[in-house]
Amino acid sequence: MTAPTIDHETWILVADGQKALFLCNEGDDELRNFAVRRVEEQDNPPDREQGTDRPGRLGDQGSAHRSSVAETDWHQLAEDRFAKDLSDILYRMAHKNRFEKLVLVAPPRVLGELRQELHKEVQDRIVGEVPKTLTNHPIDRIETLLAD
Repeated sequence: MTAPTIDHETWILVADGQKALFLCNEGDDELRNFAVRRVEEQDNPPDREQGTDRPGRLGDQGSAHRSSVAETDWHQLAEDRFAKDLSDILYRMAHKNRFEKLVLVAPPRVLGELRQELHKEVQDRIVGEVPKTLTNHPIDRIETLLAD
């Protein structure tokens, strides 16, 4: 996969299911200088710490058998909700013309959730996508990884 062109003033959203960095390239495509414009985080403990009950049971029709019912994955629901929140933030920023170009950097599943939620005004400004998890890397390392 070729790295997206990240010109001067291109914004980069580096996100996963719990944290998002809104970066702006203050340099150019050759000599990148990412500056943090905003950080969003949500506290989302593992599902085992959020669930309170054992999986439920339902009685089968006409028999004494009972079938188990899968418990809600609260951790996954929170990650999906976070993608929705990010799409709302990006829409407000695009509506205020805070950015003209946007590169999305997120794990494939989060990219998929974001794509479903993004408003057309934001979609029209996307110039590249990178399916990687880079939220826990320092900014200079993110610059290097996106250049490779």
